[in-house]
Amino acid sequence: MCKDESVLQVQVQRLYRLIIYFKWLIVVLLWSSVGSLSIWSLRREISLWLDHFTWISVRYSLAYNKLSAVGLGLCLGTTTAILVWQSRHILWGISPEEQKRLEKQVRQINHQGETHPLWRWVIQDNSN
Repeated sequence: MCKDESVLQVQVQRLYRLIIYFKWLIVVLLWSSVGSLSIWSLRREISLWLDHFTWISVRYSLAYNKLSAVGLGLCLGTTTAILVWQSRHILWGISPEEQKRLEKQVRQINHQGETHPLWRWVIQDNSN
C-alpha cells in the first residue's frame, strides 16, 4: 500500500467515525426533544402502568395518544436502525460498496478544500 493509499484510508476512517458521531448525536437530540415530550405527555398513563401494568393499558394509552406514539416510534425506530447499522459494521466490516462511497466522499472533500465543512475533521492533519 502506497503512502497516498494509507493516507486515504486514515481519512476514510475519520469520515466514518464522524458519521457515527453524527448519527448518535441525532439520536440524542431526538430523545431529548421528541422523546422527552412524548414521555411527558404520557405521564398520567405511565403512573397507571406503574400501579397496574397490562399490555392492553399500554396499547390503549398509545392508541389514544397518537402523537406521543408517533414520537416514541420515531425515537425507537431511529435508535434501532443505527444500532443495527453499526452492529453490522462491527461484525462484518464495511461493505466494499460503502468503502468506495466513503473514498469518493473523501476525495470530494479533499477536492473542495478548506471551504468544505468537513475538511477540518477529515482531511486536515493535526499532527504538525
